[in-house]
Amino acid sequence: MTYPIKSPKKLIEVALPLDAINVAAAREKSIRHGHPSTLHLWWARRPLAAARAVIFAQLVNDPGFQQGGGFKYGKNKKEAAAERKRLFGILEELVKWESTTNEEVLEAARVEIRRSWREVCELNKDHPQAAELFDPEKMPGLHDPFAGGGTIPLEAQRLGLEAFASDLNPVAVLINKAMIEIPPKFAGRPPVHPRAEKRAAGIGAWKGAEGLAEDVRRYGAWMREEAEKRIGHLYPKIEVTADMAETRPDLRPLVGQKLTVIAWLWARTVKSPNPAFSHVDVPLVSTFVLSSKEGKQSYVVPVVEGDQYGFDVRTGMPPDGTDEGTKLGRGANFRCVLSNAAIEPTYIKAEGFAGRMGTRLMAIVAEGPKGRFYLPPFADHEAVAKSAEPAWKSDLNLPNDPRNFWTLNYGLTKYGDLFTPRQLVALTMFSDLVTEARELVRQEAVTAALSADGIGLDNGGTGATAYGEAVGVYLAVTIDKVADYNSSLCAWSPTRDQAKTTFGRQALPMVWDFAEVNTFAHAAGDIGVSIEGITRSLKAAATAPGRVFQAGAQSQNISAGKFVSTDPPYYDNIGYADLSDFFYVWLRRSLKEFFSRSVFNASCAQGGRTRGDPLSPRRKGRIRAFLFGWHDEGDDCACAPMPPFSACYDLLRIQTIRDRGP
Repeated sequence: MTYPIKSPKKLIEVALPLDAINVAAAREKSIRHGHPSTLHLWWARRPLAAARAVIFAQLVNDPGFQQGGGFKYGKNKKEAAAERKRLFGILEELVKWESTTNEEVLEAARVEIRRSWREVCELNKDHPQAAELFDPEKMPGLHDPFAGGGTIPLEAQRLGLEAFASDLNPVAVLINKAMIEIPPKFAGRPPVHPRAEKRAAGIGAWKGAEGLAEDVRRYGAWMREEAEKRIGHLYPKIEVTADMAETRPDLRPLVGQKLTVIAWLWARTVKSPNPAFSHVDVPLVSTFVLSSKEGKQSYVVPVVEGDQYGFDVRTGMPPDGTDEGTKLGRGANFRCVLSNAAIEPTYIKAEGFAGRMGTRLMAIVAEGPKGRFYLPPFADHEAVAKSAEPAWKSDLNLPNDPRNFWTLNYGLTKYGDLFTPRQLVALTMFSDLVTEARELVRQEAVTAALSADGIGLDNGGTGATAYGEAVGVYLAVTIDKVADYNSSLCAWSPTRDQAKTTFGRQALPMVWDFAEVNTFAHAAGDIGVSIEGITRSLKAAATAPGRVFQAGAQSQNISAGKFVSTDPPYYDNIGYADLSDFFYVWLRRSLKEFFSRSVFNASCAQGGRTRGDPLSPRRKGRIRAFLFGWHDEGDDCACAPMPPFSACYDLLRIQTIRDRGP
């Protein structure tokens, strides 16, 4: 016989201050420094404010009068309205960005959550399993079975709950480990780096994950410095000469100076389809505009001489048509720069699959004393780039999904094909240095009196070995951030004068003219810049315990005895598994040695898909079956016995889903 559970309605079932939550969630989109999203890219990441509000309202009892089910609870209408207004006031403060680290506001919310739990325990004190299920001094943990970017588990931690996160995707698992599991393990510990600041105990001591963040910063700086020593010759500076300044008055004050290159701008090429020029690799350029900023306009001009061509860079307002490059229309429709012959998509695809698609340097972006300068290409810079010989290249196939992976149509069929040789050399070097840095940290941790027990993170360690691995995790995550700016799918933004990221959209589109950034230029794509962003996020990490598992939502038992709050994936919308493999190949290379059991068992896509095959028939029916099938299992999962079970769905784009009825 099942004994009934007595549970009052929760605030989320009655009313919420939606205006305040929406304002806070919208404001959050413009906040970068210290935001968890700066730790690692994740698609469809939920606002912290919304997650915090849902968890609070899911766990706090509504004060309204309730009876039935063997119990009475709550206040009269007038008193309940006043109490609800008070709870709304707490919630309205709680969702503000400033409250993320405001202990006074957070503790006020924790008090209400604990009070509601004690009330539930009191109502169920006669339950046969009261000692096990309804201990007023022991709150259940909260589990998110689709943890993704980690927003819900992180906010559960902030609200004083032990957080449990699980996901089938290994990249999501790593993100969650970095956000909620690793920081509490080493909370309050000082850094081990020998040159780190020494702080006395008490006021001014290392708090939370500040010590860990400082070590990540210090060893990240070491990694950058070491990489520059080894491969810095592949990133030469450019000297401004008198010849260059002859037609460029803006360069005259810089003659004799060596400028740091911010990016090399390349155009993809194919053989001209015109028989008269079939021996020439001609460029496929979407735009010749380099900068459209007022007063700083720059653009490329192709200079044709017979069957040869080059590129010049000029300043001022560009002529009409410059923004069209060599394109003849949408998609892969171009013209030959030598003959104006049309270059059709079918021809470009054939050239790509035949291995005849190449690249040619089109312009160079350099950092001057008062801004950026655009310079013409130089043969020696092109030669240096093409001299790079990567020691490793991923052979993991891209998925058969031309809808989201456009490069498949042009012969770029493996993840390794998405990077230039120089980019592969740099990313591989950084990956190798993670291993070296990890060992340095372990040695210094032993010197700093951490246990030399040899137990790693995968086995629950908290000593020197585990600490070295922990720092290694954040350094490896940094490589992913660098890779996002260091692929041949990064376009140049003329309006912002900087490279775009690989994932400007939730897909991998084909990019015809791309920016190859200098990862030692102290600009976007520099590993040092990425390290700073990660350490700011790490300093704001919560310190309540967190556990992370790699598990499918439909086959796990982690939810047993816990509250559940989740945001399931949108089955046909975003290919998380396939897109994640872009990062997975680098994370696995850097971290597989010590996360082989708990994380890196297969590629993200092979580990289990969270969406449908875009080419499969009856996809809408499968969407319905997936969502409602998981929800049915969710109804029966062994979570904590107090409702509600919180699952957020966004079904705006799923036309066939309707209420299932009673």
